[in-house]
Amino acid sequence: MVETRNAPRVRTAMPAHIERAGKKITCMIRDISTSGAALQFFDGTDRIPASFDLIIPEHGLKLSCRVAWRAPFRMGVMFL
Repeated sequence: MVETRNAPRVRTAMPAHIERAGKKITCMIRDISTSGAALQFFDGTDRIPASFDLIIPEHGLKLSCRVAWRAPFRMGVMFL
């Protein structure tokens, strides 16, 4: 398989959450790069908005994101 991503991704299992309009939803970062990440959700992705802030407490990061793709319990995001 030929890799077409702009930046190489690193596999991880890092806890995080998303925030939008004061609401928080817990997720797990499954892989991450300088341009985006794959997120895993425990309750599905149907109530996740198209853009939000990804909070990574372990590293003190708050990253603005936009959804690139969705699956029932996973989602790919691009950092803005």
